[in-house]
Amino acid sequence: MKTGRVGQLTVSVSVVILVFIILTLNFVVKEDKKDQQLGQLVENKQPLSLIPDFASISLVSDKKKAFFEYLRPWIRLQNGIIKEERQFLQDSLQHLNNGLALTEAENYHIEEIATKYKYTPRIINIATIETLLIRTDIIPESMVLIQAANETGWGSSRFAKEGFNFFGQWCFKKGCGLVPQSRTAGMSHEVAVYDSVEDSVASYMKNLNSNAAYALFRSIRADMRAENKEPSADKLVYGLVNYSERQEAYIDELLEMLRHNQQYLVGNNEKKPSV
Repeated sequence: MKTGRVGQLTVSVSVVILVFIILTLNFVVKEDKKDQQLGQLVENKQPLSLIPDFASISLVSDKKKAFFEYLRPWIRLQNGIIKEERQFLQDSLQHLNNGLALTEAENYHIEEIATKYKYTPRIINIATIETLLIRTDIIPESMVLIQAANETGWGSSRFAKEGFNFFGQWCFKKGCGLVPQSRTAGMSHEVAVYDSVEDSVASYMKNLNSNAAYALFRSIRADMRAENKEPSADKLVYGLVNYSERQEAYIDELLEMLRHNQQYLVGNNEKKPSV
């Protein structure tokens, strides 16, 4: 009798275990199918915009204000960084002009700034710092805002929405960015993708301050500095002739946008546009 009861108990336990295994396998299969379906949905889903939907703002004036206010803090942040770099170089230059030797820390920081703006001096002296100061200077806020509006159609472009690219900057390694849908046959460039608005603005400013294509831009700015004038968008925009294949037509378009959007270029409590 005892053996019979043990046998019945063993059978009962076996049945319970078997049912549990069947239910578990069934659940796993269903979950796998569910995951596969979800994976398919994610894979086929259109990329979400990384920035506000400016195109949905029906009133043009509101759209322009929103776009400019979205970018303005990041432009001011980068210009603030550049101002600090420039002030450091000017202080170091003053030390040399006063017959003082630069410290090891000063030399190291000057080399850092030079590397950032793709300038390689053989030695650090008065002449090299003066040359580096031509590259280490701010970009007028109004010019940055207008170029961003022009390059992105007021924030509506695919490159701005998917890659934080507000200035149409290219990259040249396969897979480095977004492939333009209208790319000319034989061309291999892509439109660069950035992790943030800050990175996009920083890359754009470094490009203007270092790329050989914008030597004219830097020369105009340096001439204005030599005349004790603050760099302004309406003058510096002529230095962007190589920014677009359209060249002079591109410059004319930017100037027209500057004239027509002065009221929106005023930020916060400023009494006049930042140029």
